[in-house]
Amino acid sequence: MSLAPFIRILGRGPGRARNLTAAEAEQAMRLILAGDADPHAIGALLMLMRYRGEDAAEIAGFTRGLRATLPVLPAVDLDWPSYAAGRSRGLPWFLLAARLVAQGGVRVLLHGWNAHQSDGADARAALDHAGIARAETPDDAARLLDRKGIAYLPVEAYAPGALRLLRLRDVLGLRSCINTVCRMLNPARAPAAVQGVFHPPYLALQQAAGVLLGQPQLGILKGGGGEFERNPSKPVTLFRLAQGVPLETTLPAIIPEAQRLNSLPYPPEALADLWSGRLRDPFARAIVTGTAAAALCALGHAQDAETLWANRLHPVPA
Repeated sequence: MSLAPFIRILGRGPGRARNLTAAEAEQAMRLILAGDADPHAIGALLMLMRYRGEDAAEIAGFTRGLRATLPVLPAVDLDWPSYAAGRSRGLPWFLLAARLVAQGGVRVLLHGWNAHQSDGADARAALDHAGIARAETPDDAARLLDRKGIAYLPVEAYAPGALRLLRLRDVLGLRSCINTVCRMLNPARAPAAVQGVFHPPYLALQQAAGVLLGQPQLGILKGGGGEFERNPSKPVTLFRLAQGVPLETTLPAIIPEAQRLNSLPYPPEALADLWSGRLRDPFARAIVTGTAAAALCALGHAQDAETLWANRLHPVPA
């Protein structure tokens, strides 16, 4: 088979074209990942989807098709994808938020790829400063999760086909729906997931895709550079699934002074300094605790992020 039938569905012309169904999108993704699709056809399909605007069924179908190729990953409680460009974000303070949530007894799997997109986007370069270990294989991730409750797994270590599709951006010059699919992927099938978006329309899109994928707990917010990282000087709406039911939760501003996430002039070492207490910056701390609080809300946990922060150097056993 080829991708031609799917390209015809998307590109027939006004009044005749339509979006793919979830089943069609899943079949198309399976063809792509099996190596049975012409590279030109892959580019045409992805750009037609971008032009039309992908819908929830297409994202869910692509996600199911990609999931079918994944290895078995260790069980985790919270899925935390990182695939954003980071252009409106400063340091990846969200890494400390993920570590804080993990220290509260939640097994957290971070995964992603964003080094190519802009200066400062590369979350991997900050992992050591945030006290988070990088896994090289799924088995390595399992060992790290058992020891520390958190690990970062590069997308190429578990889904090389997804990375090849992501890298088509270098050829096509535009992002494709694969960025959204990787956010939805939840490779370890965690019961709860968090996701960041840059463009607000994707909040409802990813929430609807989560419903189709049967995701029990989900929290999506418009975050720094498209990551799951909130600005604590603004209220933020968390698009959620709670036991599969869509709802929206507004989290109020934490600090009164308006400030931009990329306004803090710190080097990457500041992540370790903030965690240890050597750096005292109320805004940076509020980014971390506010983002952790949003993740705990997505999980449906009653734990308090400020309490976790106060106990971070001497954590109470979960």
